[in-house]
Amino acid sequence: MGEKILDHYGAPNEATPTKLLWYRAGPWSRMELTADEVAHKFPTPHTDFLTQYVDYPVPAERASDLVAFDGSVLLDRTAGQIGARCDHEAYNTLTLNLAVEIIEGRRTVEEARRLYGETAAAFVMGRSAPYAEKLLFTPPEHTTDPDESVIPESLAHQAVEKVKDMFGAGETPK
Repeated sequence: MGEKILDHYGAPNEATPTKLLWYRAGPWSRMELTADEVAHKFPTPHTDFLTQYVDYPVPAERASDLVAFDGSVLLDRTAGQIGARCDHEAYNTLTLNLAVEIIEGRRTVEEARRLYGETAAAFVMGRSAPYAEKLLFTPPEHTTDPDESVIPESLAHQAVEKVKDMFGAGETPK
C-alpha cells in the first residue's frame, strides 16, 4: 500500500520510522500512513493503517451518529476536519461520502452501514462503486469551529497578566 500511495501522491511532507505524512495532497487535507495497525471488523476483518482527512465541519450533535456508523471515523471539530482510517483509499472515500450524508441528514446510520457493505463488496468484485471512487461532496469554505470561551474575559485577561508577571514578559534581560 505504501508504494501505491507514494506513486500516486509523491514523497511525503514528513516521515518518521513508523509514519509517513502528507498535507494538501489530492482531495485530502492530510494523510497518514502508519506501521501501527488497528484491528477492525467492519465490514469484514482487516487492519486499518491509512488515515485520510478532508475539511468538513461536524456539528457536535452528529458526532455520536458518526461513531455509531463506523469506529474508524475520526473527528477534529476544532480544525473542521473529518477523517477515515482503513486499509485502502477507496474505503476511506466510501466512509467519508457516507459520513457526509449522515451529517446532512440524508441517510441514517443503519442505511449507511448497509450501503457501505454493498459498495465495498461491489468494489472488490470490480463492479461500479461510485461512493468508493471519488469524494461526492465539496467541502464548504469555512470548516473550523473554535468553540466558545467559558472563562469570562476579565478573568482571562488577569490570567494572561499573571503569566507575563511570572515570566517577565516585556522586560529586557540584564
